[in-house]
Amino acid sequence: MEDLHLSFEFFPTKTESGAQKLLKTRETLSQFDPDLFSMTYGAGGSTRTNTHQLVSLLHKQNVPIAPHLSCIGHTKVEIQEIISDYQNQGISSLVVLRGDLPSGLGYAQGDFRYAKDLVEYIRAISGDHFEIYVAAYPEVHPQARNYDQDFDAFIEKVNAGSDFAITQFFFNPDSFFYFVDSLHKRNIDIPVLPGIMPIGNFSKLARFADACGAEIPRWIRRRLESYGDDSASIRQFGLDVVTQLCDDLLANDAPGLHFYTLNDATLTSEILKNLGW
Repeated sequence: MEDLHLSFEFFPTKTESGAQKLLKTRETLSQFDPDLFSMTYGAGGSTRTNTHQLVSLLHKQNVPIAPHLSCIGHTKVEIQEIISDYQNQGISSLVVLRGDLPSGLGYAQGDFRYAKDLVEYIRAISGDHFEIYVAAYPEVHPQARNYDQDFDAFIEKVNAGSDFAITQFFFNPDSFFYFVDSLHKRNIDIPVLPGIMPIGNFSKLARFADACGAEIPRWIRRRLESYGDDSASIRQFGLDVVTQLCDDLLANDAPGLHFYTLNDATLTSEILKNLGW
């Protein structure tokens, strides 16, 4: 496991108790010696302040932290201020995204339209200071017209100056392998980290999947539905399925794993222990 990348995603909390839980989760997951923790950024920058505060706190604790930065709703002046602040703190990794449109807003506000525009701007004002991660969608971005358009948009992000990619979560490994093979055919060798979503609650998982365009294979959906309110069976089945998914990915040369932890260490820790991490 020494040569594999491992990272965990958190979201900024709104309460003191939530923040304490997040810090405890970080402490638990640190036992796996991750390369990176990332911190999300709300639609239109809605959690901007919480993100910055938690990023600064974790960075001061010598945690390898990568704040998410989305461009929707931001001006170049605002982005420059944020980038300058992160540089001054010594933060050296960013997850750069277009971001979701704020609720009720059907168009993009601000000086940037796409993630590639933000990547280009960050490179223009900070050079190679930051290691930049961008999003990838093996099962196609939900707002893309088709696979080819989405794939070309990803390549534009790479060419703008990205170093790594993190995928949306998925449960069909073939979608990931096809995506990576397609990149290789275009002579693009950027490391693509598969995004992993532990399964602990079916209704929550279904809601996330519907929102981001991730497919829950029919056999998984039907098994989860059959358990009803039997949370123990859902949990065990989820651990088995996701552990096998990770095992298949790593056996076929995935460069590592990126876990969507939902600020909880329990399921992620068990999956990693199952893998012998």
